[in-house]
Amino acid sequence: MITSPKSRTLIAAFVALAAVAHAQQYPKQAQLPNPYRLVENWPTVPQNMNGGRWGELIRADIDPKGDIWVFHRCFNTEPAGAATCVGRTEPPILEFNPAGKLLTSFGGGMFAFPHGFTVDAQGNVWVSDANANETVLGLSAKDESGLVRGHQVFKMSPTGKVLMTLGKKGVKGNGPDTFDQPTGIAVAPNGDIFVTDGHGKNDRVVKFSKDGKFIKTWGHHGAGPGEFDQPHDISIGGSQNRVYIADRSNNRVQIFDQDGSFIAAWKQFGRPSAVFIAKDDTLYVSDSHSNSTVNPGYTRGITVGSAKDGSIKYFIPDPDLAQAEVNRISGASGIVADAKGTIYAADVGPHKLRKYVLK
Repeated sequence: MITSPKSRTLIAAFVALAAVAHAQQYPKQAQLPNPYRLVENWPTVPQNMNGGRWGELIRADIDPKGDIWVFHRCFNTEPAGAATCVGRTEPPILEFNPAGKLLTSFGGGMFAFPHGFTVDAQGNVWVSDANANETVLGLSAKDESGLVRGHQVFKMSPTGKVLMTLGKKGVKGNGPDTFDQPTGIAVAPNGDIFVTDGHGKNDRVVKFSKDGKFIKTWGHHGAGPGEFDQPHDISIGGSQNRVYIADRSNNRVQIFDQDGSFIAAWKQFGRPSAVFIAKDDTLYVSDSHSNSTVNPGYTRGITVGSAKDGSIKYFIPDPDLAQAEVNRISGASGIVADAKGTIYAADVGPHKLRKYVLK
């Protein structure tokens, strides 16, 4: 086995060059067809919730019944791009039926900075609070017990009961029981839990058993294979149940097996904020950051391709594309699709929950 630092550096450089070459064989997103149609005025936000208007959304997912769940930032828009629930009482977790009717809401007062989100095969809701600040907009982020909310992952029942907590409230760390602003969550078919620990300095993935016991961690800051720079989202799926990670500040999607062994890195999907893999191996990736100075040559929007070989097929432009040069973040930071290929995109910048159907 080659173990010298020089050899590892050469291998990393080779893989990086191979990833670039792999990306260059594909057309840019703007050259791809868009066979999707936006469903207008979906969903229906009740008037008693912020006058029926969204604030920043961060993630969306679909439960086993086919209902759509949303994790949003309590209808707030400040600070822009990182809106807070501090000082707000609105519920950040909402459930809609496919027709867009609100069914359930809960979680008010529980979170400071909603971020990671997924629904498991049993319908349980997994959420993360990526807050790292004691005060936000001059308001205290402490809870009723005096602890600063943040650095935690919660498993909740479909009715909002907390079933499991990972991490320590307000405690930043890189150990087996602490996080530094966890960004994404995925649950494997066997119940294993994967968390991207990505908005702080850890730049890693942490794996737990279904009962919350620490198994392992992999990754650290860097640009080589298996290294990360702001792993922003994570999804497990497809025919091989591989782990797909939106390695945002490295402008790539990284693929691993569930033991953390590196498989591939793809740059043809732009600067990914969100990633989702369907059962039929369709890969959906949302780029909400690229512009002429950040990852130039790529366009903000949703790219649809293959989770097997990385080929790209369709592209949906960002609805806020005209603001790409002035907004730090736009478009979808959360994305999911159902078995029919209907796409749901949770927008941070445009303050929308978009629903796309095939034309």
